[in-house]
Parts: sequence; C-alpha cells; structure tokens
Amino acid sequence: MAEGDPESREPILGVAFYRTAAGNEPVRQWLKDLKREDRKAIGQDIKTAQYGWPLGMPLIRKLEPGLWEVRSHIAQGIARVIFTVADEVMVLLHVFIKKTQKTPLEDLRIARQRLTDLRKEHSNEK
Repeated sequence: MAEGDPESREPILGVAFYRTAAGNEPVRQWLKDLKREDRKAIGQDIKTAQYGWPLGMPLIRKLEPGLWEVRSHIAQGIARVIFTVADEVMVLLHVFIKKTQKTPLEDLRIARQRLTDLRKEHSNEK
C-alpha cells in the first residue's frame, strides 16, 4: 500500500461486537443474514467511521450521550448500526432497518440496555 493511502495508517478506533451474557453477538448474527453486497456496504461504512472518527452526518449521527448510529444504504433501505465507544473501541450494540422518521423506541431501548450491560461488565473488570 502506498504511503498516503488511508489503508496504510492505523484506525482511530477498533471494532468489537457486543456480546450477550450467553455469548451471542446479535449484530454479527444479523449481518450474517444479509446479502454479501449489503454486508460489504455496512462494513465499508463502519471502516470509514473507524478511520475517520469522530465523524458527523450524513454517515454518523449522535443519538444521545454514549450512543451513535452508522447509517448505511442497503437494498432493504437504510440500515442503522447503533454503537458506543469504549476505550477507543467502537462496540456495535444493535442494528435494524429504519422504516420511520424517528428511531423506533424499541430499538433505542435495546441499544440502551446493551450499553448499560456493557458498562456494568466493564466496571466489574477493573
């Protein structure tokens, strides 16, 4: 890779999938069910966030303290990957296809709960 190539520099953030207490990774599972080109589009957008952090609209939107979303255009519409940043790692908490103007409360609730769980787990490790 060339010296000026963005691929040759280190990402600002690492990326990790949120893992439930049972060991499941809901975002990874959701992505596996997508067509290859849709997974690739979301992956590219996450990579852009990794290397360009902090970013704003139209790719990244802050939802509330500690929660952001990556907005990716895929065949079914606009996929939203809700994430948090912990210790320079972008933790992918939840993902869904947005069909309404506002972020559905249930999707926000899931992301908030996973963020709470992640913070509890993180504080227990220290």
